[in-house]
Amino acid sequence: MLIIGIDPGISGSICFFKDGKILDVIEMPTMIEGKKNKKQVNGSQIYNEFIKRIKHIDKRDIRVIIEQVSAMPGQGVTSMFNFGQSFGILKGICSAMQLPMYFVRPAKWKKYFNLINSQKDASRTKAIEIFPYFSLNLAKKKDSNKADAILIASYYYETFRKEE
Repeated sequence: MLIIGIDPGISGSICFFKDGKILDVIEMPTMIEGKKNKKQVNGSQIYNEFIKRIKHIDKRDIRVIIEQVSAMPGQGVTSMFNFGQSFGILKGICSAMQLPMYFVRPAKWKKYFNLINSQKDASRTKAIEIFPYFSLNLAKKKDSNKADAILIASYYYETFRKEE
């Protein structure tokens, strides 16, 4: 089964995960919007990235796990709107491609990995501990979003297997 773990948002990431192993992790595809050079999620590039990796896989053997996000205290109205727009684009793409989606709240997967009340960078450390062969791809502090996507996919893989 191919698990696609997604940390949504402009600075998020997408992890392609199979049989307990990381196949690939990409930063969220973005594009420039408007005159102010603001970034937005590039839906057509996400679609292309998905197609490239799933074209020979039966859709019944794919699970897309998206972090269930909501507004955060102190976040500005514009950034909340943009964050919600990114989340909606991801849901729309998966719906149009008829890919099964599952949503996991941050508190749930973070509790599973013992990351509640930890620093943002703690997920990067945890991902390196679990997947040391992927550590070169998580070498920078900014790679914590990649680590989140990896752990979201891994969380589903670990908990899904226990339910079978």
